[in-house]
Amino acid sequence: MANMKSAEKRNRQSQKRAASNRIYRSAARTAVKKARLAVAAGDPNAAELVRSAEVALSRAASKGVIHKNNASRRTSRLAQALNKAAA
Repeated sequence: MANMKSAEKRNRQSQKRAASNRIYRSAARTAVKKARLAVAAGDPNAAELVRSAEVALSRAASKGVIHKNNASRRTSRLAQALNKAAA
């Protein structure tokens, strides 16, 4: 447990930031999962879901929740899967 005033403040800040980060990380994971399932099932709305996953990933990256290259890699893999399914 934090004893110093500054340590207590840091603890409060980190909890607040963790809660905020959780929102963006969860949204990105959900969007990616929906897109992957749609691509695998051959859903006609798969392209739209991949686009929304791309938006969620880039938003998480811009907030610093995930690394920029991580978001880019996952977006690329989703696009590849979509193109492969369409071909």
